[in-house]
This record gives sequence, structure tokens and C-alpha cells, in this order.
Amino acid sequence: MGVRSVLGGDPVSARVLRLACIDSEALPLFAKSPDGVERSGYEPDVASAIAERIGASVEWVMLPWEEMIPAVRRGDADAVWCGQGETAERAALVDFTRPYAVFNETLLVRADDPARSADDLDGYRIGAIAHSTNMRLAETFAGVELVSFGASDDVFGDMIEATRSGRIDGFVDDDVVMVPLAEEDPDFVEAFTVRTGNRWGVGVAPGNDALRLELDAALESAIADGQLERIWQRWMPLLPFPLSSGAAR
Repeated sequence: MGVRSVLGGDPVSARVLRLACIDSEALPLFAKSPDGVERSGYEPDVASAIAERIGASVEWVMLPWEEMIPAVRRGDADAVWCGQGETAERAALVDFTRPYAVFNETLLVRADDPARSADDLDGYRIGAIAHSTNMRLAETFAGVELVSFGASDDVFGDMIEATRSGRIDGFVDDDVVMVPLAEEDPDFVEAFTVRTGNRWGVGVAPGNDALRLELDAALESAIADGQLERIWQRWMPLLPFPLSSGAAR
């Protein structure tokens, strides 16, 4: 569990927004916390900016991936702010805000692997986070054996190491984390990217309309005045900013 953090050096607000997320190395989305409290990356920066707009400070509730939504439903956290692509399964468990990001999905393989399309994957063992948009895409690949990952503090790192060791042949995740990994680690290469346009939102407990609408208004304001795009460009300058003010949720 985290403690309250000070936003921009201002005094700590009496109001605290408790946000559930994994503690994992997945830049530019987020880095592994150095102390179990502070976090850096696109998602933490946007969360802090939005919290400040509603007069709150952020407390990060660090949990394994599969425990985040249950924590929100129990009331142990106010919302999940952690790579939540909007799926029908998740929407049945939490209510989503308007999106703060839209991403496509990439298959990463080892550098010596020749696969460059879904047609090349017959007989491959392909990993993805259980019940994720990534797994939903992997399920469309013909002839593959699917390997589910979850219940870990560092599921992204687990998939990287499983691919590196040969336990699986590759894994699907969002382009925002996969493209930098392929560029920076010589052991891996981007096989291909599918333009799925997955919308990422903040998940609040079902029926918590007051918080959801408050976050929606703050996100709309941050998009309208350019703050969200400035944060996006700071962390992801190679990806076009996908959101516009007034767009339908």
C-alpha cells in the first residue's frame, strides 16, 4: 500500500484518491516504484494532473494484476488506473470513464524469430495477460497455443523473461510498451502490430457515478486545454495523440 503523495510541491490535500495498479517496469506507461510509494510515467503523471483538478492527492495501491478490480469493488481502492483497455468483461465489473489513452497491440518475438504476420504463428506458444484485450487479440491467431499470465506483481516482466528463455515464443501487449522494448533490447523484435484502437479508461466501482463524472469532467478539461497532450508528448513523442475535446465517450 502507498501513502499520500504531494502533487507539484503543494501541501497534501485532505482528499485522497486511492488508485490501484501493479508495481512493474513498463515505461513509458509507468516505471517500477523506487520506494513503493512514488511512481513515474505517463499514467502516474496523468493521474496526478487529474487528481489535482478535483482537489485530491494520489495514493497508489500496488497490487497484482488480478487483484486490482476486486480491490475497487471491495472499496479498498477508489479506482483502477492501470492499463485497463475497455472490454465487455471488465465493463461488467467496473464503470469506465472516458478514455485517457488509445493504443494498438503488438506481438513481440525473439530477435531470431522470422514471424512477421499472424499467418506465421501456427504451432507457436503465445502469451498474454489473462482476460485482457491482448489475450482477446491472441485468441484470433490460428493454430497457436495460448499461455495466460497474471497473479504476479510484475506480469509484464514475467512475459518478457518467458519469451527470452523460450518458454513461450512471443507475447501480445500494447504498442506503447512493446515498440520501445523492441528498440532497446537486442533479444527481441516487433513481429507485427494490429491497429485495434483499444480505449483505456479509469475503472470505478459500479454505480459510483459521482466519481466517474468528476473524473470525466477533469479529463475533458485536461484534453481541452492541452495538458493531457503535453503529458503524452513528454512520454510518447513518437505516437500521435489520439484524443480530442468533446469526443463521445
